[in-house]
Amino acid sequence: MRHNHSGRKLNRTAAHRKMLKRNLVTALFEHERIQTTVVKAKEMRSLAEKLISFAKRGDLHARRMAARKVNDPAVLQKLFEEIGPRYAERPGGYTRILRLSGGRRGDNAEMALLELVDSTARPKSLDSQKRRNARRILKAEEKAEAEAQLQEALEAQTAEETTEEATEEAAPEESETEGDEDQEKRKD
Repeated sequence: MRHNHSGRKLNRTAAHRKMLKRNLVTALFEHERIQTTVVKAKEMRSLAEKLISFAKRGDLHARRMAARKVNDPAVLQKLFEEIGPRYAERPGGYTRILRLSGGRRGDNAEMALLELVDSTARPKSLDSQKRRNARRILKAEEKAEAEAQLQEALEAQTAEETTEEATEEAAPEESETEGDEDQEKRKD
């Protein structure tokens, strides 16, 4: 029996499990919503709640205790300056686990969203067929416009070349006629 043995091992070594928790909780505070397995989400919930409680306290000791678990200094700053004050009046329950329908593609693991309650994160909406088709049409129009601009540039370049050739051809003819007139004047 597992009396007084709290926490799940997650089929990892102690060091790997420790870094997994740190990375997940850092990502949670950075993005305010992460997608992971249900078991990992349940394990991260307790750690995230403790860190938010540290952020609510806001003193130096609490910051140092939280810095042990949060990998990124910018995320630690966000935790103490934004997330902690946001939950100042809330007595607990800072996170929410939402189970997702269907399993993970590779191993059919049960997936969940772990998010902060009252978060500013916007859910990622899956593209509908209508949006996908609209994006395809827009991309095709942009490609056609780019090709048209390229064609216009080529036409303008060929037009410049033909005008330059015409001026070069016209200039020698004038010099020949001038030369003929000069020769006739000399003969007179």
